[in-house]
Amino acid sequence: MQAFPYWQLFINRLLRTEKCEVTVAGSLLPLPEEETTNPLTGRIVSWEIFPLSFREFLDGKGIESDGPLSTKQRLTIQKAFDDYWQVGGFPGVNRLDQRQRIEAHQANWSTILASIIDHHNISHPRAVIDLVHWLVDSIGSFYAISHLTDYLKSLGHRVRKSSVVDWLAGFEDAGLLFSVNIFSSSPTRISVNPRKVYCIDHALVTSVSSGILTNRDSLLENLLFTALRRVTPEIFYHRTKTGREVDLVALLPSVPGQKRAVMLIQVCASLADPRVKQSEVRSLSEAMVELAVAEGTIVTWCTDETIPVGFGTIQVVPVWRFLLDLSQS
Repeated sequence: MQAFPYWQLFINRLLRTEKCEVTVAGSLLPLPEEETTNPLTGRIVSWEIFPLSFREFLDGKGIESDGPLSTKQRLTIQKAFDDYWQVGGFPGVNRLDQRQRIEAHQANWSTILASIIDHHNISHPRAVIDLVHWLVDSIGSFYAISHLTDYLKSLGHRVRKSSVVDWLAGFEDAGLLFSVNIFSSSPTRISVNPRKVYCIDHALVTSVSSGILTNRDSLLENLLFTALRRVTPEIFYHRTKTGREVDLVALLPSVPGQKRAVMLIQVCASLADPRVKQSEVRSLSEAMVELAVAEGTIVTWCTDETIPVGFGTIQVVPVWRFLLDLSQS
């Protein structure tokens, strides 16, 4: 839509002369504040549209997920989650076979990248493609602007840090990749610490990445990020005073008369190794003390457990249950 000249004037005429509502879809549409002379200024309400959540995925299959669940319902939901894990949340690909799904993901990925490059009039398209491939190969991992710039220079691209910053903003504006800062009220601490990167859909990552660095834990963390991002844009990671990391910190929308809720989440597909379990519990319990949060969560593939700690309680929950509980909260 944004490629057509004077499209705003056409929409404006429809709104003035016809009894209708107009929905304009596009990840790269200019925002009203980007164009001070936009004839639609003051007449636009914007929504963020995400791929299907797990609950929406279940609804599409006609699977009941509300209220107390019987053993049969739980087994049905767990099997459906296995499908959701494989196909992701994009409705157009969830009925395709694996090869067709990968091809569709890759085609959409290329189209979005081309749109970003064209929309922002980027003069180094190869550098942008190399950057986005590095990022999608590093889902759930840390990055620093200086490191990304040096990486692109090592490939022969002559780029500046400011360009890399602009490209990262373009990925986020398009709803493709998202960056997360450390949880801190200090601008200096935020600026000197690395950021983490996530993608809009975990299954998209498996289709377009090289697969060298991605694993089940990083994809699981990406899935939880996108689930939280539907609820709140205020998502961070936390570093304790002893240097331990908590994967996700989410500030939930405020409720009148109540203190704003903070979610502390560790992501670990399996706690079968006692040393891994001890490490995850220690990181989370330290953060709970430092941030005065009485409950933390470890999201796993299938473990369900309650762990009392000095400052409160840690709930260990399977991912499918966490996703359903989050959509109800």
